[in-house]
Amino acid sequence: MEVKKIKNFEDQCVFQEILKVIGGKWSMSIIYMLFSGKKRFSELERSIPHINTRMLVKELKNLVENGVIVREVFATVPATVEYSLTEKGEKLESIIDDIYNWGVVYLN
Repeated sequence: MEVKKIKNFEDQCVFQEILKVIGGKWSMSIIYMLFSGKKRFSELERSIPHINTRMLVKELKNLVENGVIVREVFATVPATVEYSLTEKGEKLESIIDDIYNWGVVYLN
């Protein structure tokens, strides 16, 4: 697989668009938690240390709007909401694993 380097303005614009989708402080943590399967809102909130409700809602909305995750609402009282990865989101698993492994090696 050929490794492409960011060399020109157009490539930088693509990179900026990528960061708009997954560059939020909590986005990768949310995506990582969903690699193991569907999660309810409260499960995500409990499993991501230090995230507040407002930020979780904001990040989830961005990821849904960008087609990375799916929000499914069930007609229960109170309403049950589950989040899961789309095919597009699942494609991020190897990338996020690589970033995690880089961090383990170079940030400790």
